[in-house]
Amino acid sequence: MAYVDRHGSATLRDVEPMGFVGKGSDWYLIAWCRLRDGLRAFRGDRITEANPLSERAARRPLRAEDLGIVHGELRIVAPAEEPT
Repeated sequence: MAYVDRHGSATLRDVEPMGFVGKGSDWYLIAWCRLRDGLRAFRGDRITEANPLSERAARRPLRAEDLGIVHGELRIVAPAEEPT
């Protein structure tokens, strides 16, 4: 994906999406960044281009402590169950 940071610097990132977090009126993509080899939060309005790959990323553990959210409530939203 193409991303512009808070200083206006543009980078290309290869990421493994893990979820989304909302803070105020902003949304953040939580993803494993292969460039930085670590967990990162990317503000949605700073993602300028994203292209899906056919690869399916391996599952990575994600704990609330990893996100560094000091205020608010973290909720896990599970996908809807398939009708039987």
